[in-house]
Amino acid sequence: MVAGLLLAGAAGIGAAQTVGDQAQTPQAGLNLPQNLQIFGKADPNIRKPTAIVNDAVITGTDVDQRMSMITGLRGIQVREEERDQLRLQVLRQLIDETLQIQEAKNNEITVSPQEIEQSFTRVSRNFERNPEQMRAYLTQIGSSERSLKRQIEGELAWQRLLRRRVEPFISVGDEEVKAIIDRLEQAKGTEEYNLREVYLSAPPERAAEVGEAMKTMVAKMREGAPFEYFATNFSEATTKSVGGDLGWVRPAMIPPQLAAAASSMQVGQIAGPIEVPGGYSLLYLVDKRTVLGADPRDAKLSLRQLALKFPAGLNQAQLQARAADFAKATQAIQGCGNVSKVAQTIGAEVVDNDAIRIRDLPPQLQDIMLKLQVGQATPPFGSPEDGVRVLVLCGRDDPRVAAQPSAAQIQQGLEQERVNLRAQRMLRDLRRDAIVEYR
Repeated sequence: MVAGLLLAGAAGIGAAQTVGDQAQTPQAGLNLPQNLQIFGKADPNIRKPTAIVNDAVITGTDVDQRMSMITGLRGIQVREEERDQLRLQVLRQLIDETLQIQEAKNNEITVSPQEIEQSFTRVSRNFERNPEQMRAYLTQIGSSERSLKRQIEGELAWQRLLRRRVEPFISVGDEEVKAIIDRLEQAKGTEEYNLREVYLSAPPERAAEVGEAMKTMVAKMREGAPFEYFATNFSEATTKSVGGDLGWVRPAMIPPQLAAAASSMQVGQIAGPIEVPGGYSLLYLVDKRTVLGADPRDAKLSLRQLALKFPAGLNQAQLQARAADFAKATQAIQGCGNVSKVAQTIGAEVVDNDAIRIRDLPPQLQDIMLKLQVGQATPPFGSPEDGVRVLVLCGRDDPRVAAQPSAAQIQQGLEQERVNLRAQRMLRDLRRDAIVEYR
């Protein structure tokens, strides 16, 4: 809707331009002419600084401060050529936020200043700051306390609206739960996935724009930006409040396009943008396991770690030489019994851990540990800042068969899925009925 209004505001009547004379025009239920013409010119470079959403004003300052908050709190650098795209995303987010707050107030739902202040304090603690330090930092990065509190108000108001208008009318029967339990038994031994998702709606006129925006997100994630950051700030699914977490799902529980992508992903991998009905999704595979089966990644390991820190001031050649000496020394390890002796000869520190699961290790180490025999050591790993280290496998307790989820857990999952769908429809209807003016 927003992109359509931007284009409509920029368009005027002028010279006719013929598009796709030979191509078949997709109808999409709109009764479009086969040889359509564009009258006038829509300039995508025109950016209106102020939007009025049902009489509520969103200023250019609001957009700039929210952009600074989103990027500054995560230390993300945005290239100049990406800023216009980010501004459009932030503006759409602010419009949705405004519509959500307005609809909550129309239903006599308000969030008190005290509740907003309490949430502001919790968010500050998440960033290891007290409220005063958080206010100062937001100002320092070009944002404001008001911008963060506005986002908090929008999230709390929308959640309460869903609890009042959606959740009481969501019903999951015992037969549905039993059917899922039966399907779990039938699916025993197949894989299921712990996924996070970023979803953006994309009507046909915005499909290319949204696709490019998601490619930019993927590039930022590969540079180190957390997936949860984009899910929380940009996703249009209600799972944005939990960082896009879909929980554990099986292929039959998600759209076929997402299921196909998940089946080919490795733990820690990002996939997308993936075209799904109504828009695009990005996926992050947190973990995977076997349905009602013993998953090797649940094995508990007894490990001994040798860690060697590098002195400050070493150049790259010296770092590589130290790492090579460490690798040569650790190759002589013959079981956990002589770890301490090897550590003494090279001045390394030894740390024991007797109860770590394979799935709790970084993705890069999980596949290595799955193939490791008792007494063997991993290849050296580390960084110039943290030093170099190896893990020696002293013992391994293989997992037992996984427990079947309870009926209550299955019911809760179904209810949340239906709440998410209803919430998306509600927001879509609010956008359709909104009066948005750009000045």
